[in-house]
Amino acid sequence: MHFTQRIPVLSLTVFLSFAAAAQGTAKKERARDLGIPLDGTPGPLDAITDVAGVEVGFTTLISGGGKLKVGVGPVRTGVTAVLPRGKASRDAVFAGWFSQNGNGEMTGTTWVEESGFLSGPVMITNTHSVGTVRDGVIAWQVSRDRTPLMVPSDFFWSLPVVAETWDGGLNDVNGFHVKEPHVFAALDAAKGGAVPEGNLGGGTGMICYGFKGGTGTASRIVPRKGGTANDTVGVLVQCNCGRRSQLTIAGAPVGKEIPQAKTADAAPARRRDEDVGSIIIVVATDAPLLPQQLKRLTRRATMGLARTGSTSGNGSGDIFIAFSTANPGAGKETGTSQVTMLANDDLNPIFAATVEATEEAIVNAMLGAETMTGANGLTVEALPHERLREVLRKYGRGP
Repeated sequence: MHFTQRIPVLSLTVFLSFAAAAQGTAKKERARDLGIPLDGTPGPLDAITDVAGVEVGFTTLISGGGKLKVGVGPVRTGVTAVLPRGKASRDAVFAGWFSQNGNGEMTGTTWVEESGFLSGPVMITNTHSVGTVRDGVIAWQVSRDRTPLMVPSDFFWSLPVVAETWDGGLNDVNGFHVKEPHVFAALDAAKGGAVPEGNLGGGTGMICYGFKGGTGTASRIVPRKGGTANDTVGVLVQCNCGRRSQLTIAGAPVGKEIPQAKTADAAPARRRDEDVGSIIIVVATDAPLLPQQLKRLTRRATMGLARTGSTSGNGSGDIFIAFSTANPGAGKETGTSQVTMLANDDLNPIFAATVEATEEAIVNAMLGAETMTGANGLTVEALPHERLREVLRKYGRGP
């Protein structure tokens, strides 16, 4: 049973946390269920949470219908939280970030670049809720006693990492419906285990390659040279990018085979026919990588994105961040730290895993999404699974 809570700031809004949304939800077909031939070996969950310690939480806001009325709705938005060491930890992680195309926002990245550390969660929401979510993270850190260990307790400051993609086609984006309680709810609900996909969290109102987009995830297991250990790479995306004609899955031109339906509403059709969307990609690994190596990892996410057809158009905000859960305690406030790192010559399998998991996470986001009608009656169809099977078989890419 889904959990529904009425809250003062958003009456009549369905307010779902990750834990509640995951209960009683029928299992959705993912790329592996459809037999899509994708490279690499996934982890047990095929999710970013295969990286031990990573927790993910969502708040999903859905209410109203019909004609857009700013400040009222329809509302199709939310908040996504990714916590590298889980919500109980105050320990920082090594991190790096990269902007493939900067028509978007990811706050806090100048300090990630300067310090090499990520000292809190990665949050994702809609374009016009970034400030609210940023302030909400700081309030949550203070109220839950989760101020980072690398920051003096008597001189607390925080530069949260908050990213966005634009959901103004389906959502009342100028209504500012995301509030501080929604940030708290996503963070408090964060947990390990299977991660739901599609229309939830920050990805609720997103459109990807002209189909319904949203949240997706995948992972890869990478044996180290010599068989001494395995490393895990996990990816989570919020995809809102690309034109229908670009969509490529496992090498098949899916978007060209399932063309955009004509619509009487020219404005939404034009938006979906131009490369004006965005994608946020979060890469997690337990491999012992230093910040510069993690920055190299984020650049490889571009290749996974390209496999699905994107060319990162001028209007697209394609911004990526990567972190490593290895080297606990390296981000302490003072003193010296001894850290380990994987040799650069051993990074090739990690690079490949990032490309593979990024590609699959985008496909999983679209397969997990469901058809949605939002502002002004705009309906965005989900990628039809059976039709996708037919296209893949046509090009020898499916069972």
